Amino acid sequence: MVSSPVRIGGVKARLGECEVDLGSRELLRGGQAVHLTPKAFQLLELLVEKRPDAVSKDEIRDRLWPGTFVSGVNLATLVFELRQAIGDDPRRPRVVRTVRGFGYALCGEEGVPVGGEGLVSAGPCCRLVWRRREIDLHDGENVLGRTREAVVWIPSPQVSRRHARIVVTGGSATVEDLGSNNGTYVGDHPVDRPTALADGDSIRVGDARFLFRVFSTDATDSDPLRRVGGGRSGSRS
Repeated sequence: MVSSPVRIGGVKARLGECEVDLGSRELLRGGQAVHLTPKAFQLLELLVEKRPDAVSKDEIRDRLWPGTFVSGVNLATLVFELRQAIGDDPRRPRVVRTVRGFGYALCGEEGVPVGGEGLVSAGPCCRLVWRRREIDLHDGENVLGRTREAVVWIPSPQVSRRHARIVVTGGSATVEDLGSNNGTYVGDHPVDRPTALADGDSIRVGDARFLFRVFSTDATDSDPLRRVGGGRSGSRS
């Protein structure tokens, strides 16, 4: 059985007086868009995916800050930002509850998908594999680099702050170098323009190597990680 829910694009879920759209990455409160930083939205996304289960602080750190140490203050700040955005009171939480000594969860029926019973998806989803971790890529721009706003923060002096980006549109993706000092490569080929990615491609950002994967969301229990398409010859790590 698949161990955890696949992140789904296009799901709309209710959060008190708010509605979140995971596909367009929008949070609406009273019909008006509410700004969330990328990390705060990732936290919200994870809580929606895992509902009704509570999510441990360790799992949240692994998802939001893979491969790096962060203090408890970072996570507490994100939870505070999320609660402010959705109008939740931490003393009398209606949406996000604290599970003392463990982590966080959505309250009761919060996060139930609008117009559906579960997280159902259409189309494939894109991920990066790095240091035995799988990192979900959302539709739109996914920055790789040393900036804290990156979807993948890479703590290496050979990596620029905004080193490269992967742009996902549906189940397809392109990678683009952002004027880095040490370059971006797909396989052995330097990236000098937006380059289409295929499942199984190896991506090098400075001295960090990633494996790009595309997974079908209609995979079965016997084939939970069904690949879509095929990687370039000689491009795998």
